[in-house]
Amino acid sequence: MSLLVKTFVKPPLKNNNYVVVDLDTKNAILIDCSSPDDEIMNWVQTQGFYLKYILLTHGHFDHVLGVDYYQKHYHIDAYLYEKDVPLLDRINEYTSMLGFKKVDIPKVKAFSFGEVFTLGEHLIKIILTPGHTQGGVCYLIDGHLFSGDTLFHGTCGRTDLLESDEEKMQQSLQTLFEKLPDETPVYPGHGASTTIGKERWLY
Repeated sequence: MSLLVKTFVKPPLKNNNYVVVDLDTKNAILIDCSSPDDEIMNWVQTQGFYLKYILLTHGHFDHVLGVDYYQKHYHIDAYLYEKDVPLLDRINEYTSMLGFKKVDIPKVKAFSFGEVFTLGEHLIKIILTPGHTQGGVCYLIDGHLFSGDTLFHGTCGRTDLLESDEEKMQQSLQTLFEKLPDETPVYPGHGASTTIGKERWLY
């Protein structure tokens, strides 16, 4: 079973949006959805793929601003871990603080730990990684880690926000480094991809 990962760097904060495709079935998912435009879907359709749903790594505004657009125009649902759903109510605190215009609160489907998501024959493993937010998660698909704002190339996510926790971030990093082999590719919410092995020095 072969997997394709396509990265789209989108506004508002150079967010990585990932289309992950099971090439055997041509089914695809989108991980994080930061921009209300058609570029990603145009590429998906041109390639002959079928976008099934959106998985969100956490509830910060810059990762979810495209959700309502995709629901309205393409009837595609977005899923967010239940502990981060309350964070959506504070979206406009961040848009105001960073100089962006007020936005509508996205409508998501909350999921609990133990929820089963699949992509073709691939089981999507949910790894709870609180620290940047209380309900931040990573997704592991066929050995590929989509780390949101938990783990970046050369650093980890911010822990100076109201919903952040430095101790939990260190525990989450330990979980990733203990469970995953060095060769695991890491696709973060911002910036360049990396591997678990390259980032072990963080813990």
